[in-house]
Amino acid sequence: MTKSLLARLPQWLPHWLPLPRHGGAAPIVPEKSVAGRTLLLLVTIMSFLSAVTLGGVVLVQKSAIAWSADVGRELTIQIRPVEGEVMESNLRTAVSLAQATPGVSGAHALTIEESQRLLEPWLGAGLDLSAIAIPRLVVVQLADPVDADIATLERNLGAINGASLDTHAAWRQQLNTMAGTVVLSGLLVLGLIGVATVLAIVFATRGAMASNREIVDVLHFIGASNKFIAGEFQGRFLSIGLQGGLLGAVLGTLFFTLIGAAAGSVLPSEATAQVGVLFGQFVLGLDGMIFVALIVPAMAVLTAVTSRVTVRRYLSEAS
Repeated sequence: MTKSLLARLPQWLPHWLPLPRHGGAAPIVPEKSVAGRTLLLLVTIMSFLSAVTLGGVVLVQKSAIAWSADVGRELTIQIRPVEGEVMESNLRTAVSLAQATPGVSGAHALTIEESQRLLEPWLGAGLDLSAIAIPRLVVVQLADPVDADIATLERNLGAINGASLDTHAAWRQQLNTMAGTVVLSGLLVLGLIGVATVLAIVFATRGAMASNREIVDVLHFIGASNKFIAGEFQGRFLSIGLQGGLLGAVLGTLFFTLIGAAAGSVLPSEATAQVGVLFGQFVLGLDGMIFVALIVPAMAVLTAVTSRVTVRRYLSEAS
């Protein structure tokens, strides 16, 4: 066995040794080993899952910001039926008061038909509500939520019996809470994916070290340092990380592209509307693409650093 190793020795000699080489230097870690292909597949899968998770977090966050901005630019005046009051007159008064308020860009009262359509999700379609005195709504658009004098509008509405102002603050709080929960959950999932990737790299590195133990012993015998051997493994795993990270990021981008194209044709219109409210149009945008692209160097650095640390620790334990 020693003679066989010495015969193959020039293939793994460091560049600084003045011994002849035949056919160039072969890497310590085989480039097309079964373990290397398996690790590449695993890194690709982990990168894909990371891209999908990160892309989903970006989409939900962008949708939550858009929701909050839309809800924050709109107020609702509700006028309940009161005996002795003329509803249409109260509606006109509420619209006039809203339009005269600083920071308000427009206001309009919903018709009976529009109010009935708002009740259809709870009461069903086709009901005749003309005989029922239902509350009426006035939708108020704000030019700038910061400059709008909402307190003055609320005081002025006190002159209308049965009128109340809804600033949608509770809805905005719920939206922000939901978005924060989704973002936190996504970050936790990314952390778990990172931990699983590190464990897989550790096992793959130790397996490669064990399968190449004879070569490592010979390298030690001729004076190669642990730093040199760890660098060889780091270079190989860096290449695996780059390839797997790139494949996973590309597959993640294709996933969002295909889902966005197929959502409208596969899902029913009601489900499409609900999914669209949560994720928008499944368009990552420039910021989302940048976050997904960052997975490639992050996965490469993770694999390279983990393999180097594992090799150094393995060599120190074996010495």
